[in-house]
Amino acid sequence: MSTSEPTVRASTAYYVQSAIAFAVAFASTLGGIVYLPISPWPRAFLAVCTLFLVTSCFGLAKVIRDTHESQQVRNRIDEARIEQIYASTTR
Repeated sequence: MSTSEPTVRASTAYYVQSAIAFAVAFASTLGGIVYLPISPWPRAFLAVCTLFLVTSCFGLAKVIRDTHESQQVRNRIDEARIEQIYASTTR
C-alpha cells in the first residue's frame, strides 16, 4: 500500500506578492545606488555587490530546497526501491 504525503504548494497570490516584493526591493536598491552622490567606482562596486548578493540568495534558496526534498521520507523510500531494483538487475 502506498501513501503519499500532501504536497505543500504556495498559492498564486503568495507567489505574485513575493515576485513583486523582490522586484521592488531590487529596483529600489539599484535606484539608490544610481542616485548616490558618489563617484562611478564606488557606485559600480555597490552594483556588483548587489548583483552578487541576489545571485547568492537564489543559490542558497535552491540548496535549502534540495536539502529539504532529499530528507523527505518519500524520496528516501524511492531511492531504496531504485537501489533494490538496480541490485537485482546487476546480479
